[in-house]
Amino acid sequence: MPIDHRLSEEYEELRATVAEFARDVIAPKIGQFYEQEEFPYEIVREMGRMGLFGLPFPEEYGGMGGDYFALCLVLEELARVDSSVAITLEAGVSLGAMPVFRFGTEEQKREWLPRLCSGEMLGAFGLTEPDCGSDAGGTRTTARLDEAAGEWVINGTKSFITNSGTDITGLVTVTAVTGRTDEGRPLISSIIVPSGTPGFTVSKKYSKVGWNASDTRELSFTDCRVPAANLLGEKGRGYAQFLRILDEGRIAIAALATGLAQGCVDESVEYARTREAFGRPIGANQAIQFKLADMEMRAHTSRLAWRDAASRLVHGEPFKKEAALAKLYSSEIAVTNAREATQVHGGYGFMNEYPVARMWRDAKILEIGEGTSEVQRMLIARELGLVG
Repeated sequence: MPIDHRLSEEYEELRATVAEFARDVIAPKIGQFYEQEEFPYEIVREMGRMGLFGLPFPEEYGGMGGDYFALCLVLEELARVDSSVAITLEAGVSLGAMPVFRFGTEEQKREWLPRLCSGEMLGAFGLTEPDCGSDAGGTRTTARLDEAAGEWVINGTKSFITNSGTDITGLVTVTAVTGRTDEGRPLISSIIVPSGTPGFTVSKKYSKVGWNASDTRELSFTDCRVPAANLLGEKGRGYAQFLRILDEGRIAIAALATGLAQGCVDESVEYARTREAFGRPIGANQAIQFKLADMEMRAHTSRLAWRDAASRLVHGEPFKKEAALAKLYSSEIAVTNAREATQVHGGYGFMNEYPVARMWRDAKILEIGEGTSEVQRMLIARELGLVG
């Protein structure tokens, strides 16, 4: 019996619903938010009402009872129109709520997940630091347990943290060194820090090249105290936990990158049909046709890659290599498609009023965030049995 790569009726209905929402609600408004570098609270609230933040979580915690594949379908359709909105959802679910779901106690899940699933609250993941990004094992933030007070005392700085400073941010899960092995290696743990905790300072927004309608900030912790019960998962297992979270998140970023790449195709095809030069639409020129054909080929192949990785994840199969492959390929072709879309649009592609200009600015970070392209190649080589 042949393999059927088509979506089930339930998945297709979800995809179509979100595609309509992105086209009718997000597309007309997001340009203004982007240029003014404002967070689109009303759009995020509407996404919450649609249940998008609760897609992969069980109903008992306020979720929709779906899976990670459904989340990635949504991310692709959102990014087809705008990546700032898509990354807000991706980070809110994959990095904000998922660590609580994967590693939290029952009490922690009951306390945080219902609000995170409803979109009433956003969560963030404090991993990257000013002096350690790809080398997360070099974490310098520390957390000391004050046993008499029953509190963790956190000191350190985190950088480039998405969703960390909005008006609806409720928590940041912070990785910190909580001890040392006998050999002197750091033991890294994950700790939930609620927004507004004394000693927890959120900087002003970064001035970014892209993703301008999303929230990204630096965080600092100065003798920041949280209850000992805010430890997420086992002490000293934070490094392993975040590796699992990043493996999953790479599939989500691959889906987001696929959406951006497909959005570049959509905008370029429409432009090529209507823009005339030398007395006919530019889409009648073979040079443009071949460019668009190559763009569509890349987006299609990228879609197959993330869907394969996501399918393996939801079926409980190993997916680390496939996630790295999907993230590497999709991020790099998103950059290529954005460049080519700008070229198709000519001078108009350099104007911010056109979506492809926004897509061009948004694409590059996809080769950096949640594991650089170089890191993905290292992971793939390691999965092939090559040890450096």
